[in-house]
Amino acid sequence: MAAVSQLLAHLYTMTLVFFTILILELVICVRSITDTIYDSGDRPITTKQYLKLIEEKNPVTRFKTTAIKPAGFSESCAVCLSPFEEGEEVRKLKCKHIFHKDCLDTWLQQDSATCPLCRNKVLPEEIVVKFRQHRNQQSEYEGSDEELIFLLSALHGNYIRRFL
Repeated sequence: MAAVSQLLAHLYTMTLVFFTILILELVICVRSITDTIYDSGDRPITTKQYLKLIEEKNPVTRFKTTAIKPAGFSESCAVCLSPFEEGEEVRKLKCKHIFHKDCLDTWLQQDSATCPLCRNKVLPEEIVVKFRQHRNQQSEYEGSDEELIFLLSALHGNYIRRFL
């Protein structure tokens, strides 16, 4: 009798997980359809989209110590104050200032998308405003839909293995 109740409990749990994943898939489908219907110009920009725009405007390069240094070049990142090392990922802005990629990306997400040294704009103001709207809402899941499904599938798999 205990085995039957345990089997029914497993079936119930698997059914719940299955329907949860099914509902998530439906939400993803509806979301992708609405994304194509509505113009993205009215919606806030996610962090992932914001970083992609930064990358498009200021691509990452590798720091080279042998390169000719322009006048006024600093040997260290003005954000973290650490010296540049050979092969590190850096971003060179249009104003010619150079920063570690991660340092500048963090700065641009927290500030108003300006160079930390001279305050020249890195991105247009309308993009920054849309990103701030998103940051203020903080209601959207930052990860991808596939990551969420994978996580639920992994949890489901661990649950089944625990009882087998």
